Amino acid sequence: MKRSNYIDEIVIATTNQNIDDEIEQLCRTQNISIYRGSEHDVLNRYVETARHYQADIIVRLTADCPLIDPEVIDQVIRRFLQMNGPHPLLYVSNTLERSFPRGMDVEVFSYKGLLKAEEEAVSISDREHVTSYFGKHPRQFHLLNVTHELDLSSHRWTVDTIEDFTLIKNILEAVYPTNHHFTMSDVLTVLKHNPSWPLINAHIEQKKS
Repeated sequence: MKRSNYIDEIVIATTNQNIDDEIEQLCRTQNISIYRGSEHDVLNRYVETARHYQADIIVRLTADCPLIDPEVIDQVIRRFLQMNGPHPLLYVSNTLERSFPRGMDVEVFSYKGLLKAEEEAVSISDREHVTSYFGKHPRQFHLLNVTHELDLSSHRWTVDTIEDFTLIKNILEAVYPTNHHFTMSDVLTVLKHNPSWPLINAHIEQKKS
């Protein structure tokens, strides 16, 4: 994330539960900003975080996507910046129609849009999943999707299960020691040389929002 050309500040928005004290300690040692809020009302946690750090544009990246590529991040941000003028409630993502690997998820939206969702979202699911309200109300929000030239959506590089963790561990151990600044393309190359690895978590069904 630090390699993004557009992100001004990285803020870890974690919970106020004791179990996440270690996350705060890690952020302090790495000089990374942190905000702690509600465990279940993650939408409110985002609003409080954005307000505390006076963010006007939010780039949402989730901790279960450890292989995130800064080039992909910047691609989505650029699309947002190109389109931000005409519609104040703009939401740009590469997940509305999936073509990137699951685990390359990037969402970009304005603080004004986040406040709109905070004011109107009432369901437990929408409060937990932060941006699901955007997608459910296309008449209020201007939704744009960034699509990859190839359909890579069959790849699963997110971590929800032990099988997911095993795959990510294999990938990182193969690529990171010799290439700290690896990209999505590098990961695809590793998997091309290890075709059995994607089978590790191929049977995992993504949790529903």
